Amino acid sequence: MLVSTLSTSDAHLDSGRDGRQGPSRSVTIVGVGLTLVIVVIGLAWAKWIPYDDKAHALAKSGAWSGKAIFGEAGHPGDAPSWHGALDFTRAYVKAVWKAALVAILVASALEAFIPKRLLLNAMNRRSSWGQGLSGGLLALPSMMCTCCTAPVAIGLRRRGAPGGAVMAYWLANPLLNPAVMLFLGLTMSWQVVSTRAVVGVVVVLGAAFIAQRQAREVDANELIDVDHDPQGVADMPWRFAKALTRYVAIVVPEYLILVALTGLFSGWLSDFTHLGNGSGLLALLLVGVVGALLVIPTGGEIPVVAGLSAAGASLGVAGVLLITLPALSIPSLVMVARSFGTRTTMSVTAWVIAGGLLSAALLTALT
Repeated sequence: MLVSTLSTSDAHLDSGRDGRQGPSRSVTIVGVGLTLVIVVIGLAWAKWIPYDDKAHALAKSGAWSGKAIFGEAGHPGDAPSWHGALDFTRAYVKAVWKAALVAILVASALEAFIPKRLLLNAMNRRSSWGQGLSGGLLALPSMMCTCCTAPVAIGLRRRGAPGGAVMAYWLANPLLNPAVMLFLGLTMSWQVVSTRAVVGVVVVLGAAFIAQRQAREVDANELIDVDHDPQGVADMPWRFAKALTRYVAIVVPEYLILVALTGLFSGWLSDFTHLGNGSGLLALLLVGVVGALLVIPTGGEIPVVAGLSAAGASLGVAGVLLITLPALSIPSLVMVARSFGTRTTMSVTAWVIAGGLLSAALLTALT
């Protein structure tokens, strides 16, 4: 999509607000080429090839192998412990480190290599719904979990990409992940797949609308060194190294600390059967809130939903977690809040939880 926006107009130089001239066509082509190399090789290594292998295995077995990641923090209902938190963090990092590394490299490349004008052409649309569609379509090939997508969303916002499109990109990665849709289809019923697809689209487009209406412009201080474009090929390595250093020095430690803190309470909070024992909307709302706080790797909702269904949990509980578990987590919310603003982040969180309740109703009606 980025490549398609290259036109003869990009061959001309335009001035940024700091008086710098925009990059030449040759610099633009090199920047886009480098970014595509990182994206394609990185995603093939971290996502596409492993998921192809996983899909073939599931097609033969028809059952998800492995248990829910919350078991690493202890049995459901266990009191918080630092031992459980560390075990959970190790298991989570083992599951996502490849995707997290690729996400940081992609985020750095977006800041260092891609001209701002080109990025805006690719993502900006007249309406919030159009932005939701553009961000959602861009998300389909990357197939990342909500935490791994967060650095890319941060990088896009730092370059001034519109809030609606970036929000849609962030949420569509976990909710509309084509690989997870396939995994759900191979291991669960068509009702589950249909519910995830329909509600996922509603949540992504609605969140784009909310973000575009509420998201503040990126703070001027955050645009220092990323609002201007690379002036030559020799400028790119320094820009890339600077962006990568910032992500490694700030985002990675923050990410690990937040995952560990989430893991500390995971054994206690993941007792979904107990949480859903109550009747009515309030019990499902509580499940939705907890699901939005916990962190899982890509596809981590599948063993949770399958295990709850086998244990006799209600369809409502399964429906809520089908949306809220993959869409959000405490680490991802904290990481993106600085880019979208607290108000927008909280509004989108409430919308995702509402989407979980819609999912519960739809799954119950279809089954």
